[in-house]
This record gives sequence, structure tokens and C-alpha cells, in this order.
Amino acid sequence: MSHLAAHISHTRLIDTHEHLHSEQEFVEEGPDLLQDLFDNYVAVDLLVAGASEDAVRRLLDASDPDLASRLKGVCDAWRRCRHTGYGEAVCLLARQVYDIAEIAELTPAQLEAAQARNRELRRPGERLRLLRDVANLDHVQVDNYLWECPPDTSGPDFFLYDLSWSSFCRAKLDAPAMYDEVGIAVEGIDSLRRAIEALFAKHGPLAIAVKSQHAYERTLLWEERNDADAERALLRQLGGEELSEGERLCLGDWCMARGVEQAITHNLPFKIHTGYYAGTGRMPVERIRPGHLCALLMRYPKARVVLMHNAYPYSDELIAIAKHYPNAYIDMCWAWSIDPYSACDTLRRTIHAVPSNKVFAFGGDAWWPSASVAYAAQARAWLSRALEAEVNDGLLNEREAMAYATRLMRENQLDCFDVAGRRAALLAAM
Repeated sequence: MSHLAAHISHTRLIDTHEHLHSEQEFVEEGPDLLQDLFDNYVAVDLLVAGASEDAVRRLLDASDPDLASRLKGVCDAWRRCRHTGYGEAVCLLARQVYDIAEIAELTPAQLEAAQARNRELRRPGERLRLLRDVANLDHVQVDNYLWECPPDTSGPDFFLYDLSWSSFCRAKLDAPAMYDEVGIAVEGIDSLRRAIEALFAKHGPLAIAVKSQHAYERTLLWEERNDADAERALLRQLGGEELSEGERLCLGDWCMARGVEQAITHNLPFKIHTGYYAGTGRMPVERIRPGHLCALLMRYPKARVVLMHNAYPYSDELIAIAKHYPNAYIDMCWAWSIDPYSACDTLRRTIHAVPSNKVFAFGGDAWWPSASVAYAAQARAWLSRALEAEVNDGLLNEREAMAYATRLMRENQLDCFDVAGRRAALLAAM
């Protein structure tokens, strides 16, 4: 291992994006061995590689104790996607968590031994240990799709939570839930604004960021909207009427702008899913490009807007945006597993186009801690490849490459996110 690779391996990494289930869910309802290995993004690759939906469903059915038969049904598809980014992560998970060298050739006895290890892991404290000690993470930032960001008693200074804003950006407003949360009856645009301000006043002080993945249900194209047009759409929705696409976009854009304004007020970065979709068979690529957000970046220069997932496959466009707009940041979360070779290439081009303070190296985007362990190892390996290539080509010396790695792995995140302040607030709230 080179000095650079050793430095990257030992540097405590900040994880800016996960969807981790809670400690209680992990202990009481956590995955069995095959779910832990395959019930993440690789299940989609198995389908694309030709596995039947029934075979993948059985693979992930923990009620069936016949592990060998469950695995056998996807063996051909697994061989076809073994070398994808998702497949590579499965192999890393198998080796690092279960000491499995080759998944496709496991005997029933080996499977049962690994399943016993799986049962041992699902104990209180193991979720934290896997992430902090095995993956060597400083902390994780979790999007659990909720407004609330209370202290996580299993690790209050380690598990930091995003304030979810996706439903607002999609104009899926739940007026009764807002009333229950902040005691404001949403009856028009002014009361909606007050409810939004109250939600942030209540939950913003403990949040690490604001997060929206509305690109899964609408275009990323943002336009500034006036109160009158937004109120017309709001009143129709409150009246139980179905909104047109134009009305949904109008109300969603208005709500997104109010969220960005509150993020500025409460010193919170605003994270936005850009680019590639999870799943299969439903990705309209024309609506996921990061350039659709330029009007937002221009309108709110004081916002810290984090553009996630390398905007794959629009990585060149993302580089141009991060180079041009001081308030735009590149987050490589999930990118190393979607397409590690592309992520490696994108990082090398980013080094020579974008100031070094604008990039975050990692987020696993996973639900169970073992997957995050694998994705972190994958990110470290490909980050090492990218920076070693820079050194080998004479574009960076090793000292510069180490400093750049440290920036991407933790320093930039500490500069952008108020980690110390949020940790102190969470511990005080305990």
C-alpha cells in the first residue's frame, strides 16, 4: 500500500448521506445474511442482468431458511453484474463483514456460519460499531424522510439527521400534519409561510442539513413563483382538487424557495438529489440535470446548495456549475457505487477545474450499516486510484494528494456543515 493509500485508509471519513434504519429496527427487524448482502442497489443490477422478479424476491425473503436455494436462483445474473460498482460493493461487504471470499461458490455450511455471524451483529451498539470502528466514519448524516431531527440515543453525536423537504418541493402538503406539529392551520399562503417558519424554528436547531429528493417525481427545473399563483394552487389542493402538473410545479417551487430561505436563516446547507435514479425502468433523464437549478443558485447566493450523486450522467455539467457558482457544492455520495470508473474520472477532472473546497468525497446512501461499511471501503479504494493516477502523471505530488484527500474526506464537510454546533445542540437536548 502506498503512503497515499494508507493515508486515505486511516483518515476518519465524514459520511454526508445515508438512509439508515434506526437502532431498534436494526436489532429487531434487521436483514438476514442474503438481505444484508443483496437487499441494496445490486438487486436492481440483478434484474437488469436477467434475473426474474420471482428469483430476486425469493433471494430477499428472510422467511425462507434455505439460503443456498435462495442464492442459486440468481447465480447467473450475479456473474453478469459481479464487476459493476454495486457488485463490487457486495464483494467488499462479504469480505469485510462476513469473511466471505467468493459469494457464488459458498457451501451450505459456509452460508450457515455467515448467517450465525449475521445474528451476532444484530445487537445494540453493533450498528454504531460497524460504522464508526469498521468503516472508520467520523459521523453519518441521515435522511429518514422526516421533519424531526431528535437526538439518536444510540449515538447522539454520531447520527446526525437531515430535515426532509421533499414533500414540500413536490407540493405534497399535509396540512393536518403541520397543524399537529406546530399548531398552525394552513388555510392560505400566509399561514403556509408561517407553518414553514415554525417547522424550521422547531427542528432546524438540531438538523445537520435540509434534504430533498423531489427529482424522483418532478423536474429539477426551478422557477421563482409569486404568492398569488402559489396560493391559487394551494387553495385548490386544500379543497381536495387534483392539481395539474403546472400547478404542482408552481406550488412546489414556491415551497422550495421558502425552504431555502429558512435554510439560510438557520445556517443549514440544502441538499438536492441530482442525476441518477435508484430502481429500474422509470428514469426520464431530461429532468434530472443539475443545470435546471441555476436559477435557484442565482436567486439565493447565500445558500449552500449541495448537489448530490455527481449528477450522474451529467457530471460535466455539474463540474461547470461548481466552478461557476460559489454557493454550489459537489457531493460524490453514492457515485462510487453507481459507476466507480466514471466517479474516478470525474474527480480527476474536478481537481483541475473546481476549487478544492467544493467537493465532498462520500455518502453511502444505504439503509443497513454493513452496506455503508462496503460503500466506504469502495470510496476509499477508488479515491486512492484517482489520486495515485494524478501523482503518477506528475499532476500532483504525494503531499498535495494527501492534503487534497483530507479536504474531500472531512475538511470541506466541516467547513460547510455546522457539525460542532449541531453535535453540541444534540448532546444538550439529551
